[in-house]
Amino acid sequence: MVLEISNCDNCYKIKGNLTKENLSIFQHTFKNIFSKVDELKINIEGLDSIDRDGVSAITKLHNRAISKNKKLTIIGLGCKELYEHIKTHSAA
Repeated sequence: MVLEISNCDNCYKIKGNLTKENLSIFQHTFKNIFSKVDELKINIEGLDSIDRDGVSAITKLHNRAISKNKKLTIIGLGCKELYEHIKTHSAA
């Protein structure tokens, strides 16, 4: 499935697969986002699957939010791989 990203009031809904093959869509959408907004919400409820590159992209977005003192909120359960990655790094 193709990656679809839609925006409504700075809440971005991600639907499909966030993988190496379509990572450029994610990167293009969020490239300069923190120069435009102070708070960003990403809904991953529609995320069917994610590979290691997709998890890395979300992690980099999170790190950019921290470095620019912006707020990033990820809502929705999404897929198990992302949840496990976040759970592992939060506990460490």
